[in-house]
Amino acid sequence: MATATETVLVVGSTGNIGVSAIIGALRSRHSVLAVVRNHDSAEKMFEHVGTREGITVVEADITSEQGVLGVVEKVGKGLLPAFQHVYAAAGGFYGATPMHELSAQELRQYMNVNFETNLFAYRATVPYLLAQNHANSTWTLCTGAMGDFGMRAAPALSQGALYSLANVACRALRETNIRFNEIYLLLRVEVDSSAARTGFFRASAFAETYRKILGREDVKSARVEVREKRDFEELKFKEKRFEMVLKKDDEVIG
Repeated sequence: MATATETVLVVGSTGNIGVSAIIGALRSRHSVLAVVRNHDSAEKMFEHVGTREGITVVEADITSEQGVLGVVEKVGKGLLPAFQHVYAAAGGFYGATPMHELSAQELRQYMNVNFETNLFAYRATVPYLLAQNHANSTWTLCTGAMGDFGMRAAPALSQGALYSLANVACRALRETNIRFNEIYLLLRVEVDSSAARTGFFRASAFAETYRKILGREDVKSARVEVREKRDFEELKFKEKRFEMVLKKDDEVIG
């Protein structure tokens, strides 16, 4: 059972998925340390979440290597609350430039916003969580399906990199105090006010997925697939365990 003193650091907290993560954390009786771009984005986040209670905000540029690292340094100095969990929901850059027209500059921008932000967050926070050695820390990454469907070249390419990040993290952290999990989301989730207009899925409903991950110690080094609405509450997950066997050509050996 989560305690009121545990805190989730949410990276990408002002987007649709970030808002959902905050709602799920609060439902689990966790506090939230939300990384935001500026005051205006923080105010919008508070509006979509529906409360300010239990949420501390800090401004940082998450596209910079120093962004989340600076937040962790402030935590270490006691200027911000300590955290035991991380939810990475950075990204959301979804242009439609065909791959044969994609410039190197545009691709780098997509990789920075959609991929590097999450990698920077991982590099900044994992050493801190390992050093704290909290018995049930978690690190959760939300990915989408574009990398598998091949829709929209640059978003798909950056999603593919996120899948690899998740695979590496699951292997690297399997025997540690950090439960790393990937949420593979195949549905369009929007903040509730937007979903009420468009008919897509509500952030407050998707929040149940994260609430359950926080409370399920058996969900570790896994991909949690969310393909339909009922998956919000009935977790479908499979541990990512890869055993590499280097096969040899018997004919060559013989």
